[in-house]
Amino acid sequence: MLKTELHVHTDFSPDCATPPEKLVARCQKLGINCLAVTDHNTIQGALAVQKLAPFQVIIGEEVKSNAGEITGLFLTEEIPQGLSPMETVKEIKEQGGLVSIPHPFDKLRRSVIVPDALKEVLPYADIVEVFNARNTFSSANDLAMALAQKHDLLMTSVSDSHTLLELGRCYVEIPQFDGTPAGFMNALKRARLVTKKISPAIHIATTFTKFSHRLRGK
Repeated sequence: MLKTELHVHTDFSPDCATPPEKLVARCQKLGINCLAVTDHNTIQGALAVQKLAPFQVIIGEEVKSNAGEITGLFLTEEIPQGLSPMETVKEIKEQGGLVSIPHPFDKLRRSVIVPDALKEVLPYADIVEVFNARNTFSSANDLAMALAQKHDLLMTSVSDSHTLLELGRCYVEIPQFDGTPAGFMNALKRARLVTKKISPAIHIATTFTKFSHRLRGK
């Protein structure tokens, strides 16, 4: 079985200070052997991790469309931010990637996809994050679960790690797969979701990191 983290960040994201080499080392210590790196609006962190990791790394990107965030998995090229939700989804699909909806009902994150955009892209979605450890209110996860069940979409549990402390709190156990999006989806149908929330205070660390990056011009 693979212990799989499907939404993590590196210091290629403006709100994360975790370098790729430390992320890889922490994954090895925790037994995480499949990882999707989903930095904000870039795949450079994922590519850096892929070069270092002795385990499978899925190239991902948490893309900020003009109506909220959409995650692409199994990407080959970076997707620009600021496109419409449908344009973002089209870019992901044209690369043969998978569309995942991150934290769709978290009311405290300004980047969450807006309801009209969610309704528009849902027919093209493959995955919904039904448990995100950074969601402050449990109701956000409950609504995401109900959405995935209603539309028969695959489900993930993610740490959305921006710090090494968060890594491995949530993960998905899946069978080995062949490295393809289709193989991954088949494995995800047999997933076991492991869930554990993080304190909302973790968002303070994220905000501090964001300001620190700005001060350094990063």
